[in-house]
Amino acid sequence: MSRPPLEVADIIRAAGDSFFDGSHKWLRWLHLKVLNAILACRTAALGGHIDACSCCGYRAISFNSCRNRHCPKCQANARDRWLAARRRDLLPARYVHVVFTLPSALAPIALQNKDEIYGLLFHASAETLLQVGQDPRHLGAELGFFSVLHTWNQQLLHHPHVHCVVPAGGLAPDHTRWIGAPSHFFLPVKVLSRVFRGKFVAGLRRLQRQGKLSFSGRLSHLHNPQAFSAWLRSVYRSDWVVYSKPPFGGPEHVLHYLGAYTHRIAISNHRLVDLADGMVTFRWRDSVHKNKKRLARLPVEEFLRRFLLHVLPRGFVRIRHFGFYAHRRRAALVPLCGRLLGAIETPATNQVQRSDPRPDATLWKCPHCQGAMVVVERLTPQEARLRSPPDPTSCS
Repeated sequence: MSRPPLEVADIIRAAGDSFFDGSHKWLRWLHLKVLNAILACRTAALGGHIDACSCCGYRAISFNSCRNRHCPKCQANARDRWLAARRRDLLPARYVHVVFTLPSALAPIALQNKDEIYGLLFHASAETLLQVGQDPRHLGAELGFFSVLHTWNQQLLHHPHVHCVVPAGGLAPDHTRWIGAPSHFFLPVKVLSRVFRGKFVAGLRRLQRQGKLSFSGRLSHLHNPQAFSAWLRSVYRSDWVVYSKPPFGGPEHVLHYLGAYTHRIAISNHRLVDLADGMVTFRWRDSVHKNKKRLARLPVEEFLRRFLLHVLPRGFVRIRHFGFYAHRRRAALVPLCGRLLGAIETPATNQVQRSDPRPDATLWKCPHCQGAMVVVERLTPQEARLRSPPDPTSCS
């Protein structure tokens, strides 16, 4: 994919010191760390390396990536590594995409208590799927799935939700057979919605009793237990949105599907259209009107404010595994599921799956002969600043 003409780093530079001066009341060290990482990403400030083509000898200097999980430039490699590791865990079955969304009334509390609310969102949604899936009135099986947290909508507004990718079936209670879901149905979304709402509200009450929720500004009145209970009752009375897509393709299909969700950030550089007169223009997809593509225009300061809404707490895990995909159970139960589904795994196939699925693949190929580019020299930040890139037409 070609390099986009506009990047988030360009917008940060355009904002300048005036943005930081006007935002000091809410900017935290983690926000500053993310902004500085994006500014330094793939520049001489982080050092670099010289790559040479293993076939024709063409050389080029590449600057290092920041590897920050909020950086628009650094997600492709992390996504590919994650997908390669998950390839061996995928089952020869159809998969289902289920989305659990928090009501908009909970968004302000989530912003002030990211660790607690996002963690509760993961656990409540996972417990809901596991409980409803095990119910004999529905599927009567033990499920396994990946969950991925997203906190944004297409216009960068705060919209916490969890994407779950689930095999369309599960293990029988005695682990002797695989129970498959019907071809065009998985679990009833109304039941999922009500169970999810009950579990999440119960979790909120527990966090409030334990004093783990903080309230400031317009939410400070919720420190009062009676006010909190009254507010929670109003939230409980509304319907909560759970979406379930009908079962779709098998393991190879789901790899591409997962790639679209696992390492996505609030906005990619390729959605940015223009930066002029202190305004940022970007593309967004209007899901209400059949995913029609539209343009949004925001002041630079507002764009960065929305972008930073989605910075996750330090150390927070945004991709989690549950059921028979849970780390402590995966080694025993995933092979069992494969055998019950009729998957035949030979020792040779097993070895290939546990290594890089494409060992000859390289992240960068020579622009002249498509040979593999290999690192021949590492550069410190000081050396990277002093070294000028060699003539692109020269070969060694």
